[in-house]
Formats: sequence, C-alpha cells, structure tokens
Amino acid sequence: MRRTIDRLSLHQIDSVNVLARAHYLPAFSRLGGYDRGLLEAAAWGRRPERRLFEYWAHEASLLPLDLHPLLRWRMARADRGETGWAAMRRYATEGRVEAEAILARIRADGPLAASDFEEGKSGSGWWAWGDTKRALEWLFWAGHITTATRRNSFERVYDLTERVIPPAILALPTPDEADAHRALIARSAAALGIATETDLRDYFRLKPDDARPAIAALVEEGVLIPTHVAGWPKIAYLHRDARRPRRIQGAALLAPFDPLIWERARTDRLFGFHYRIEIYVPAEKRRHGYYVLPFLLDDRLVARVDLKADRQNARLIAQRIGLEPHAPPETLERLRLELRRMADWLGLAEVVERVKGIEPSS
Repeated sequence: MRRTIDRLSLHQIDSVNVLARAHYLPAFSRLGGYDRGLLEAAAWGRRPERRLFEYWAHEASLLPLDLHPLLRWRMARADRGETGWAAMRRYATEGRVEAEAILARIRADGPLAASDFEEGKSGSGWWAWGDTKRALEWLFWAGHITTATRRNSFERVYDLTERVIPPAILALPTPDEADAHRALIARSAAALGIATETDLRDYFRLKPDDARPAIAALVEEGVLIPTHVAGWPKIAYLHRDARRPRRIQGAALLAPFDPLIWERARTDRLFGFHYRIEIYVPAEKRRHGYYVLPFLLDDRLVARVDLKADRQNARLIAQRIGLEPHAPPETLERLRLELRRMADWLGLAEVVERVKGIEPSS
C-alpha cells in the first residue's frame, strides 16, 4: 500500500458511490483485495497513522504528506485570491472577515463540517454550496484548514491545518515555486513513465507557464529524456528510471479516475481506446453506461463494463459489458474472474450480469 501511494502520488476523490468511492479503486486495481481500512487510517487516522492529506491536486485528492511543501505555492496563490472559483476568491478580499470568523470558530470549537454551521448545510446537489461552504472551501484551498476526517461516509470535517498535519511535515522548508513545480513534474513523470508535456502538467493541474520551465530543467538534469513515440504527434518525455518490461501480464478493472486513464487523450494514444465518462449524460444518450470501468488485460484495454454495487441485496451488477475489436478469446473469462474478486473485496456475495448479450464496444 505504501509503495502504491508513493508511486501514484495521489488518489483522486469523487462523490459518486454507485460502486465504491473513487479513491479506493486505484489501489484495488494494483493490489487486489486490500483492506480499505489501511487507506482510511492513512487518510483520516490520528497523527501516528496518518500518511496522507487532502488537497486540490489533479482534482480533490489524497496525497502523501511529503507533498505538502510542494503545494504551498498553490495555497499561497489561493490566499491572495489568484486561484480558485470566482465565488470562492472573494473570501481572499472583501469576504475575508467572514472567512476569519469561521476560522475562529473552528479554532475554538474544534473540527467542524459545513452542516455544523447555521445555514451551512449544502443544498441539493454536489455543487449547491451555501456561503459558509464556499468560505470553508476557500480556507481549505488557501491551506488554513484541512480535512480532519469524513463524516457519514463522505462529508468533509475541517480542522486547523496545524492540528492535522504532523509538526515534522509543517516544519519542512517551503521551496520556491520553480523548485516545487520541478518536483511535481518529476513525480508526474515517475508515475506515468512516458508522457507528453500535456500529460505531465495535467497530473497536478499545472499551468503551461509553470510546467514548461520545470520540464526544461528536468531535461537538462537528465531526469527526463525527450523521445519520439510512433503515432504520437508531440514529443514525449521518458523518465530516466522507467523500464520497459519484456512482457506485461495481469488483469485489472480501472476506475474512471485512475491515473492511468484519466487523461483521455493519453488513453487513446496508448491503447487506441476512446473513453469518456457518461455520468452526466442523459440515460437515453449513453453509449456504454453510467459508471463504466475499462478492463486492462496484459498491455491492452480490451473491454468495458458498467458496474453497480447493489449493497442491499449483496450483489455486484454488471449492467453492460462491451468488448473491444481486438479483445482476445479469454477476455470474458478473465473479466469474470476480476468481477468475482471485486465482489469479494466489496463484501458482495453474488455477481450478476444484467446484460442482453455481450456487445462490441464500438
């Protein structure tokens, strides 16, 4: 688990829970049926157990603690009102008194969620935030508070950063922005192995003006090796420690927010696999389903399956299965084995294929 966390550098968080929360799935894809309590302890346990913190990286993410200094520049920009959504940026200026009052209450009362404040509870919908929630999120973005724990499986509970992040991490020096950008690009490259400039800066959502000097510096240092990949229109960068195995064997179901496939153009370049998440597409217009997981078999994406965890009846439901044109004959057998493993991991007794037939993906 620790090696996986360090190698990936982040686990993206998402609110959709039709199968399992997104941050649990990348470790399952790589490790199999691990104890989810290990990730929870690392993310929200007490200080001796805590190895992760929450912040905006690729999106909302769980990150190893040693990345905290590398993201303080982003916190500082948010504190100055230079980043973040417009509705949040006002708390860096004219709304700062309101934000400071919320911060003072957390300082006095201890960890609090938005619903603990009068009129602080979010309305219907993930983005239906009230003023208190927006102020809390600005304080979070600016690094004044962070997530102490999660309540009712997902609601973020905030506390002062200095009461959550271990003192040894807070005491680490803050690098200047250029050094931090260079270190983040290096982490991206180590996770991806080979990537274009767009791929590298997308990992931690760096802007081009921040990423390009970092990439150039890493090339000069020999950390990144410029190279050409057949069929790729842009130059690629190979991390100096990346190794090409003689053979790739394995099988894994990949979450929509897995780092291997979250940059959809890279997924197409690497695997010839066109993938778009269709959660926000009207049901009648979806091509492949609501929560579709690509299936990686050896070194190819060979299928996709629309999955749902029916927790009340202890069933993992495959609502649709689509095979890629190049899927080998053993694809379904291997896929069903992975579905059984996932069901066991989620504590579901039965796997149900609620499909009219196995369809071609395209």
